[in-house]
Amino acid sequence: MKGSDRLRRLASYGFVVALVVVAVSCNEAHPNTTLVPHSDLGREIDFLWNRLLFLGTIVFILVEGILVYIVFRYRRRENQGTPPQTHGSTKLEIAWTLIPAVILVFIAVPTVRTIFITQAQAAPGSLNIEVTGHQWWWEFKYPEYGVTTANEIYLPVGRTVNFRLRSADVIHSFWTPQLGGKRDVVTNRTNYMWYTPDSSISSNVWNGFCVEYCGASHANMRFRVFTVSQQQFDSWVAGQKLPAKFGAVASAPSGGPIPPSPAAPGVATPAGAPPATTPPGARTATTPPGSSVGAAQSSGAAQSSVAAASTGAVQAGYIFPREKIPDYAVPHSPIPPDLKFTAGLTGNAARGKQIFSSSACIGCHSIAGNPAAMGVTGPNLTHVGSRSTIAAGRFPNAAAYLALWIKNARKMKPDVIMPTLGLDEYDPVLKAKVTAAGGGLTDQQIADIVAYLTALK
Repeated sequence: MKGSDRLRRLASYGFVVALVVVAVSCNEAHPNTTLVPHSDLGREIDFLWNRLLFLGTIVFILVEGILVYIVFRYRRRENQGTPPQTHGSTKLEIAWTLIPAVILVFIAVPTVRTIFITQAQAAPGSLNIEVTGHQWWWEFKYPEYGVTTANEIYLPVGRTVNFRLRSADVIHSFWTPQLGGKRDVVTNRTNYMWYTPDSSISSNVWNGFCVEYCGASHANMRFRVFTVSQQQFDSWVAGQKLPAKFGAVASAPSGGPIPPSPAAPGVATPAGAPPATTPPGARTATTPPGSSVGAAQSSGAAQSSVAAASTGAVQAGYIFPREKIPDYAVPHSPIPPDLKFTAGLTGNAARGKQIFSSSACIGCHSIAGNPAAMGVTGPNLTHVGSRSTIAAGRFPNAAAYLALWIKNARKMKPDVIMPTLGLDEYDPVLKAKVTAAGGGLTDQQIADIVAYLTALK
């Protein structure tokens, strides 16, 4: 009786644990779950997963039930002699060969069906996007529109998008959990993947990742997918096709003073301190208070898009409103505690353009409208001021974070190609301090470059 009570108690504990696991696993609030697909490709994979899980559960219950029955039915008893020994059974061998074969048929048919559907060519008229994986950032090209961007994708809902995937260096893997299954990105061939975002998910943000280990900063190789209406997408494309807005004005405004951010310039977070949180209704970390350069233009773009929608016209320059980006899509990466920046510096965008155009930056980055910037090694910065993150989704695109990134990118993201530019900063790759002769920039010069880059909308 005592053993039965213990067994009953353990069974009740196990049941409670199983319920908790099921509740946590199926919670639709998880932003990176694959169990709530929002595209046709995602639903096909979800169908296959559910079917195989169902069949596998049946097989598990039957096999384990038979096993438990045999263990108890034929367990050794007192005063029991040696049972009869049987060698070989043709009927039994045929049975345990045919039963798995039948089970495999039920598994193979839906699997092969899903493979043929997901590997088929995209429908005519699909939106083509060329995806190139770099260590450690993503390059996205819209060839039919002549648009190149980095680490952010805009997709119109209800329209099939066809991704052409290739790598510039090592093997990566492209994955947006709630939109579609992952696909490897390799150097010696082009892989393809397509899906159609549901029409019901307009004005949403989705996290994307590299899910194939590709080096020291593999975990820092992220991107964002913005699903928008067709009109908003057309407006975004029209804006991206234009040169950066900074080049269209005679003189650019000076950026506001670079403010201290949580665990950012000039403010070292004590060890063990809790991460900063954004109260409901407040601005996110991507729009720090005191910075008039980014938030105002982003808000203006959103308002102009609304005005365009009311008149039926396509007005260039839609940008997904930063205040509508959910917290799960806003990075909260810590800043190295020994990386400091002179707080309160005011940058001058016009002066920043001159410094940028005569520094090592132009060897890696291109900016439409700036003939000096023609590099292709790093991300295209033509409209970098309109993006929500920097460093492939590792940090918010705010002046405070951008200043630190320019000062010492290799401290903020291990082993990146971007060199350390801050004067007297220690470069962890070169294992030496940056000198003025080596192109080192003062905090004021970096503040000027930040003012220039944040003005590129």
